[in-house]
Amino acid sequence: MAKRCPITGKGVLAGNTVSHANNRKRCRFVPNLQPVSLLSEKLGQMFHLRLSARGLRTIEHNGGLDAYLLNTPNSRLTDEAKKIKQKLVKATSKA
Repeated sequence: MAKRCPITGKGVLAGNTVSHANNRKRCRFVPNLQPVSLLSEKLGQMFHLRLSARGLRTIEHNGGLDAYLLNTPNSRLTDEAKKIKQKLVKATSKA
């Protein structure tokens, strides 16, 4: 499974850890991904995602999954989030 947040797009970064003696050692900085189940109120469906802590805070700040996806342009969403948004737009257009 990819170590990338479907909401924010944060992924793995590479860099150095530098000791006090200025020794450099390569390391990977992985995002803080958490398994989360989010409810889409308009679809009445649970979505199981692995979100970064920042992505979860962003969704909560915007008023839930539905509000976040509808107010965010497609250029800022990953493929997984775009699929959920398409389902959401189709359901809201029918109603």
